[in-house]
Parts: sequence; structure tokens; C-alpha cells
Amino acid sequence: MKHTKVIEKPQDLIEYRKKYSSIGFVPTMGALHAGHASLMKKASSENELTIASVFVNPTQFNNATDLEKYPKTFEADLKTCGENGVDVLFFPQFSDIYPDNYRFKLSENEFSKLLCGAHRPGHFDGVLTVVLKLLQITGCHRAYFGMKDYQQYKLISDMAKALFLPTEIIGLPTVREASGLAMSSRNMRLSAEGKDKAKLIYATITQKTSPDKAREILTANGFVVDYLEDIADRRYVAATLEGIRLIDNVEI
Repeated sequence: MKHTKVIEKPQDLIEYRKKYSSIGFVPTMGALHAGHASLMKKASSENELTIASVFVNPTQFNNATDLEKYPKTFEADLKTCGENGVDVLFFPQFSDIYPDNYRFKLSENEFSKLLCGAHRPGHFDGVLTVVLKLLQITGCHRAYFGMKDYQQYKLISDMAKALFLPTEIIGLPTVREASGLAMSSRNMRLSAEGKDKAKLIYATITQKTSPDKAREILTANGFVVDYLEDIADRRYVAATLEGIRLIDNVEI
């Protein structure tokens, strides 16, 4: 198991990473699971230095309760980093990332207004702003994202191209539990019964049915469906169960 160095201050990380010619980066909000581990392994296999971050970013939460309840498991996260080839864990505080107190923000005016963006005002402004900051701080050549949140992955990939960032944005397939449920830090907040029921999301969106029919199936089983839509070649869903919002997507 690798010893993972913890760095808290952006300037310290900027200095530390200067001597490396190939840097891979995995941004996370902690509560790490096998999906994160797959990103870390990939980054470690392709780069001289692998950095992961744990930062629960307040600017992307439009629900204060959701932010408050987000799982925080630092010691376990550090262990996961060491087990999966991470050299540095970047663990900043709000004032480190937002010395301007979020005075400056990045917005996208098309895809970010659909799906999650339509139901979570300001969410993607927060996501894009923090990711841009993290890419600048880490100076990474490659950044790795899971495609469970495909809308997020697509927006970040498009942002990197639009702003001429030197970072290659790499998307890896969604890691799923044996039931098909997409791995998520939020899953640990579900009861055993809820977790069993949550597998219906994947089972339903992979059926050859219309979005309306799929939405009906989930609603009939106790889910509150924010959206279930087909856009281009992908079906997207966000559904709440036991007060916990779960997202997924599949190619169609």
C-alpha cells in the first residue's frame, strides 16, 4: 500500500507538483467507493504523479440539508487512496478554494439548464467553477471522471475544450453493484430496504420502454422522479428515495 501524502494548501500543492512531468487527477467529495478506486487505479497506471482531492463543495448544493448530511469519512478515504496508487490527497478548506468567497463563477448556458440543472439551480455553476479551480491548482495533464453523472462529465469535457485547457478529460464507465445500482456515496444513506429497492432504477431505464412508461414504473414503486428523459443517445434519470436523490444514465 502506498503512503499517501496529505496537502491542504493550494500553494503547497502547486509547489509540490512542479517537478513532475505527468500528473493524473481524480476529484472527489469523499466517502470513496469502488467507483472512485477504479478512477484512481487508472490515473496511477497512466501518470508519474497521481493526485486525488476530497472537498465537499458547498457551491454545488442547492439544498442545505443535503450538504449537511453528505458523508464525511476522511480516514477511510485516505486508506482507499493509499490502496489505489494515489500519491497526494489534496484536502482543502472552503477559504482555500474560494478566497474570493465565490465572487467569480463559471456558467454554461445550454446543457447545464436541462436535467439536473433544471431541478438544482446553480448546481453546475458550482461544479464547473470548482473543477476549473482544481485543474489549475493540480496542473494535471489528465483528469478522471466517472460517467454515472454523464451530464457533469460532458459539461466538464466541453468546458476544457472551450477554455483551451491543457488537461485531457477522461471518462470511465459507471461502476455498479451486483444488483445494477450505480455506486454512489449517497447509497450509504439508504436503509437496507431502500438500497434493495434502488436497484429498480437501473432495471427500469434499461428496459425498452418509453420515458413516460419508465417514469410510471418508478413512481408506482415509491420513487419521486425529478426527470427521466432521453437526450441524443442517452437516457437520464434522477429519482428520490427515502429523501435521497439518486442519478443514473445509460446509452440507448
